[in-house]
Amino acid sequence: MNNRVQNEKKFRTWNELPSGGRIYWLEIIGRFGWCARYLKEVDADEVTLRFWQEIYDEAGQLVELHEKFPVDTGHRKV
Repeated sequence: MNNRVQNEKKFRTWNELPSGGRIYWLEIIGRFGWCARYLKEVDADEVTLRFWQEIYDEAGQLVELHEKFPVDTGHRKV
């Protein structure tokens, strides 16, 4: 199975980028209305350029950002 098929199966939603790459994302809804969104940016060859997590509160406002790749920066309040 190639990387594109694996990414499409795992994330299920994506945007095509003008460069030929994609940004994939997956949303996980918490019990209290908060949402975690996992995002993965890849180039045209499906090589991962960036992977990060966004945390949204119950009002849909971005409250935390956690860059995981290429460098893990830890959780950061927005």
